[in-house]
Amino acid sequence: MLERFPAGAPRGSWPAEEYAAARRAKGERVTVVMDLKSDAFLVVTEAGDEDGRC
Repeated sequence: MLERFPAGAPRGSWPAEEYAAARRAKGERVTVVMDLKSDAFLVVTEAGDEDGRC
């Protein structure tokens, strides 16, 4: 997990998606998932082979 964002962001605000987009722009493979237990969005690195392919 790279970062955690509370699910209660203001309407129209997507801080987890914006953070993930910035990381993707740098070439990182990340995705946003919802952690229902903690009511938060998590930005996590995507798993893949060592050569960078899934």
